[in-house]
Amino acid sequence: MFTENANRIFNRVIEDYHRYDNVDQPIENPFEPGTLDHLLYHKNWIDTVQWHLEDIIRNPEIDPMEALKIKRRIDKSNQDRTDMVEYVDSYLLDKYKDVKVAPDARVNTETPAWAIDRLSILALKIYHMAEETKRKDVDEAHRAACQKKLDVLLTQQVDLSRSIEELIEDIEAGRKYMKTYKQMKMYNDPALNPVLYAKKK
Repeated sequence: MFTENANRIFNRVIEDYHRYDNVDQPIENPFEPGTLDHLLYHKNWIDTVQWHLEDIIRNPEIDPMEALKIKRRIDKSNQDRTDMVEYVDSYLLDKYKDVKVAPDARVNTETPAWAIDRLSILALKIYHMAEETKRKDVDEAHRAACQKKLDVLLTQQVDLSRSIEELIEDIEAGRKYMKTYKQMKMYNDPALNPVLYAKKK
């Protein structure tokens, strides 16, 4: 199943990252470039590094200049994340380009890759919430509260995985079709962000 494979890759990425637990660790993607598995691994690596950058920047004692550097890294990471989602959608668009679409086929509220993006983040939430349930430096109440949250996240993973599978089945059968829109982020574009283009005047 598609999501079973995706979740397995996401878990592998998270385990690979935590062997180093270092936001500067270079990616070592084990999958062949151009494959969907390669894209999924790369996608979750970006998410995993950004997860930890978000932790670091929330340190109340962080040096302001260091915080600014990390904020810039997070901004770039968000753009990379969006790019990877679009690469995955492009892969799937090409895969299903010859599917005969039914006359009454509907477009989904989000593309498969944006749903996969949520699945990738969910894998990170599950990993880190599970870690909270194992902490020895907190009381049982904390661990129990985290276990309840973990149970909800695991249920959410099952539900989201099923929904993605159903969406892909519908696309393969022509009951739904993919329609993608490039993410037109204005704040990264010097021609569209007024703070940036005002400096040119």
